[in-house]
Amino acid sequence: MSRVLVTGGAGFIGSHFVRRLLAADAVDQVTVLDALTYAGSLENLGEAMLSPKLTFVPGNILDARLVGVLAREHTAIVHFAAESHVDRSFYEAGNFLSTNVLGTHTLLAAARDAGVLRFVHVSTDEVYGPLESGQAAEDFPLRPSVPYAASKAASDLVALSFFQTFDVPVCVTRSSNNYGPRQHPEKIIPLFITRLLKGHDVTLHGQGQHMRNWLHVEDNCQGIDLVLRSGVPGQVYNIGGGTDLAGAELTARLLAMFDVGWDRVRYLPDRASNDIRYAMDWSKIAALGYRPAHDLDQGLAQTADWYRRNPDRWAPLLRKETQHA
Repeated sequence: MSRVLVTGGAGFIGSHFVRRLLAADAVDQVTVLDALTYAGSLENLGEAMLSPKLTFVPGNILDARLVGVLAREHTAIVHFAAESHVDRSFYEAGNFLSTNVLGTHTLLAAARDAGVLRFVHVSTDEVYGPLESGQAAEDFPLRPSVPYAASKAASDLVALSFFQTFDVPVCVTRSSNNYGPRQHPEKIIPLFITRLLKGHDVTLHGQGQHMRNWLHVEDNCQGIDLVLRSGVPGQVYNIGGGTDLAGAELTARLLAMFDVGWDRVRYLPDRASNDIRYAMDWSKIAALGYRPAHDLDQGLAQTADWYRRNPDRWAPLLRKETQHA
């Protein structure tokens, strides 16, 4: 894995992963391929852009010619690039299908033709759909209920089919909800933090009853790195181990952090297909040595501090009328 191509490496999770790769002695070269859509920015990479080990290539994963050239120059691919926001997928489903499914196919075909030695496809727990009880292991049926999750489930299946049919050494990771510094403020934690910093109210869907597992982005990157190094081709690995909280519980922690009360919360009608609960069994990746390291309260405080210190990074992006849980 001495030469690694990272798609979507200027995005939230991808940029954290790139920084981790650059610090690894076993990595000689990292190339970031990113279309720099609204959710990607070279500022996310920051000082990493100065590393002699890093090359940035602007481009789209649907560009078969460009992807083919890059695949031949690398021994491993870690694929983050995706349309990833649930609410946007309600009215831009075609873009999600194009990028997440066809873009993934373009990368896999290039990896097959180039003989890439490792391919990690990064996915989400949302492909399992809602669970009233229990936990989804990696062989749990895929039951996505929104266009975003459906596009990721389809891309997972395409990726695994390339292992079965062409022996492309694919592993799939599925993580729970990530949070941390540099996340786009359309997502609930940075949205609430930035709105509270500006003195605005926050809005909560339904009664805030929806249960999610909150995982620090650096813990997710630790898991992806383990799969890149030690994962078994053809296997799926759940990455969880954060803190399970309902939306109202998460809201309470953020309100307390800013020393404000529930009078700062407005309630919205629940959105369409708002899955009540996600939950995963992550014992499989634990066997590789994965252990999440971030306490939620400390992680939220660290995250809030980053947004407090970097208003120039998020203020232009914040839209008052939007709230996405």
